[in-house]
Amino acid sequence: MAHIIVVGNEKGGAGKSTLSMHIATALARMGHRVGALDLDLRQKSFGSYAANRQRYCEKAGLTLPGPTYHELPEIDPETLQEGENIYDQRLSAAVSMLEADNDFILIDCPGSHTRLSQVAHSLADTLVTPLNDSFVDFDLLAKVNEDAEKILGPSVYSEMVWNARQLRAQAGLKPIDWIVMRNRMGAQQMVNKEKMGKALDRLAKRIGFRVAPGFNERVVFRELFPRGLTLLDLRDIGVKQLNISNVAARQELRDLIKALNLPGVSIDF
Repeated sequence: MAHIIVVGNEKGGAGKSTLSMHIATALARMGHRVGALDLDLRQKSFGSYAANRQRYCEKAGLTLPGPTYHELPEIDPETLQEGENIYDQRLSAAVSMLEADNDFILIDCPGSHTRLSQVAHSLADTLVTPLNDSFVDFDLLAKVNEDAEKILGPSVYSEMVWNARQLRAQAGLKPIDWIVMRNRMGAQQMVNKEKMGKALDRLAKRIGFRVAPGFNERVVFRELFPRGLTLLDLRDIGVKQLNISNVAARQELRDLIKALNLPGVSIDF
């Protein structure tokens, strides 16, 4: 069966779509078959990223490794049994369709609480949560006191992951491997950055996730989106010499993929 990677966070602007495309492309470049779904049916940032990639490759005459993107299939409401949810059925049908032909299925969730996102989290073998390096974003995981030194309790997103874990346990499935990735970190060692690190480490032990190395704030990520490209594609499009920032960003991606510890994946990019 395909290993399901869910990229989730109930806050917009956390970098989920950028992260999803980079993870999926890294896996594809290592020879793995990757199917991808975007559950943000309104904005579809990841779907746009994938469409941009396809258009760019067609225009440039390139064939670049990457995920195979799929829309959620439509379900005839007349076929639903009493009590069945149409969104559950659409996601279940998509996953069933992708499982046979892929090593990994990557699911990019919306930056809000939806039924689709709830169900996707319960399907996750690996859950990756990008988190902007700010206590505004940390508030989705847990409440802290005024000096951010004490965890007061889990917050809405952590509770949702807990519920997903309970559902998997009841179904006899293996536990979710939950990884929180610090994103858009500043280069300087500031007090807030240090407090965030300590707070995440404390919370990780309390509610059971791993902290993975993340991405620093870099302009290149915003520049790549319109063409649907990733850091790993730069040499293929004619960039002969990577600048220091791009080299550092590639290493950050390499470190992240290694930290995810996905089955059958050995880092070779």
